[in-house]
Amino acid sequence: MSISRRPLLLGAAAAAGALAATALPASAAPATGGRTSAPKPTVVLVHGAFADASSWSAVTSRLQKAGYTVVAPANPLRGLTSDAAYLSALLKTIDGPKVVVGHSYGGAVITQATAGDPSVKALVYVAAFVPDKGEQLGELAARFPGSQLNDALQPLPDGSGGTDLAIQTAKFHAVFTADLPASTSALLGASQRPISAAAFTDVTTAAAWHDLPSWAVVAAQDRAIAPDLERFEAKRAGSHTVVVDSSHVVMISHPDLVTRVIKSAASATS
Repeated sequence: MSISRRPLLLGAAAAAGALAATALPASAAPATGGRTSAPKPTVVLVHGAFADASSWSAVTSRLQKAGYTVVAPANPLRGLTSDAAYLSALLKTIDGPKVVVGHSYGGAVITQATAGDPSVKALVYVAAFVPDKGEQLGELAARFPGSQLNDALQPLPDGSGGTDLAIQTAKFHAVFTADLPASTSALLGASQRPISAAAFTDVTTAAAWHDLPSWAVVAAQDRAIAPDLERFEAKRAGSHTVVVDSSHVVMISHPDLVTRVIKSAASATS
């Protein structure tokens, strides 16, 4: 794992705080005037295509144990325009400051949905699409080699005359979950949620990362989104970036690391 772009000096800050606490006895500690620390932001976890909110289970449990309120909504996967509108409306029902996290296609959804929302304090992208205004995900995905997703997709009827896309179950492990046990991959492949093909042609209408601090987890062994695309997006957005040797489902295979990144974003923006 490597870390790049604007490293957070959390370790140094913690050490300094510990030194100060050791040097001052309780009776000599400065008065706080009755002030309390800022409340933790709510963490909103948005899943991507071919998955559901249970993909965040390991991260959710860790954040809850750390005292965070977590909301992991069901991303409709009906297209960027409608999915972003859904998430934007949902965020307005959650009081207080928020850190919004997106995995895979969920990264595109949070990019558009959080634009102009003053309650959102930070964005976290986990092996994600991070489009700019005016971009389409299909075009963005084609900029860099390394993804095997396109060849693994199969079209399905969506019941209303349109087309859904799913990953062929025989290719699900290699493309999506290569660092998980084959038995786990088989379960995830069998229960995957297809995504509307419109998601890859809808045009992004806003990009919140221009105005919000962001963090990014790049999956170096990702075969669904090219790792070089993830690096490009993180650099373009000025994200605090962590690179980990992982498949696309980094929040499942490396939940401790993803949780630390989310907590770093929450702490830095509280």
